Amino acid sequence: MDRAQVIASVAGDLNATEKSVDEAITRATALVQAMIGGRAALNISPVVGADAQAKAMEAIAALGAARQAVVACHTEMAKDHRRMGYGVYAQFEDKYPEGEKPKTTGEHRLRAV
Repeated sequence: MDRAQVIASVAGDLNATEKSVDEAITRATALVQAMIGGRAALNISPVVGADAQAKAMEAIAALGAARQAVVACHTEMAKDHRRMGYGVYAQFEDKYPEGEKPKTTGEHRLRAV
């Protein structure tokens, strides 16, 4: 695998991770919304389920922290990329036409030895 393929593979994994965390945040906020809406639809006291709702909101806060960490990782990887002299790399989606994107999981995963 050449340098461009390795870089594209890592960039693809980073992009997939960012999207996954964003989707998890979206789903968790939808859960809280459903909890509130369900309680209101059933005309149940706000006290009922308050602990569960608080735990769901803690999960959202943790996902927010995870998102910040992934964004910080992205920033650091971009700095390293430039420091190593690779310059600015094209966006993953722009670099490869549909159907020609390198695999970003499995056999292309790099391991430190």
